[in-house]
Amino acid sequence: MAGGLLDVKGLHANVEETEILRGVDLTVKAGEVHAIMGLNGAGKSTLASVIMGHPDYEITGGSVHYDGQDLTELEVHERARAGLFLSFQYPHAIPGVQVGTFLRKSVAAVRGEAPKARAFRQELKAAMDVLNMDRSFLSRYVNDGFSGGEKKRLEILQMLLLQPRMALLDETDSGLDIDALKAVAQGINSLPKESGVLLITHYNRLLELVVPDVVHVMIDGRIVQSGGPELAQRLEADGYEWLMPTTA
Repeated sequence: MAGGLLDVKGLHANVEETEILRGVDLTVKAGEVHAIMGLNGAGKSTLASVIMGHPDYEITGGSVHYDGQDLTELEVHERARAGLFLSFQYPHAIPGVQVGTFLRKSVAAVRGEAPKARAFRQELKAAMDVLNMDRSFLSRYVNDGFSGGEKKRLEILQMLLLQPRMALLDETDSGLDIDALKAVAQGINSLPKESGVLLITHYNRLLELVVPDVVHVMIDGRIVQSGGPELAQRLEADGYEWLMPTTA
């Protein structure tokens, strides 16, 4: 087996009997940032969901290993406790649940025990300072009436508290203004240096702030091209047509 923190080999996956992933190969080593770009419907979000264990997706071939362990043997909560984190493209609102309570329970669920109140307050303050967030945010209900930028900041705040070894970030930059984008990028860059990051994005602007080690292009359920940051720059300039399969 390859020595990556995350190793995806020949991965095929279906949703409702429709094949979405058609043989994905991907290795992310500890400390690396990988970006996945591609047109809508290419399978980018599906890949993140399959890695995290979303029950709507069925693996029909290939393998996914994390830190040498077969991920398909683990339930979603076990993957989270093992150090995997997924930020959602469209975070859900939870009316009636305050952000502070949600974050403390999230940390307790992943760590297996509730954090000490004083220590947690210190952790929370440090993470909120990174993201330029006001303490009043904690008394609001989770994503209830939040702007797009506020939702994404909350996701990154949760990530900073959980300190994952492998972060899967699904279009975290979607709909952000420049200030929110900078805050989110600062949060991602504040992860431990040994953490792996898989960024799913449509735009090069985030990759100018979170510089990837590798950029992948996904088309029709497969990774068809990989390269350095210059690949994202070319996609920004030329689009995807030059990578689309040709028909005889």
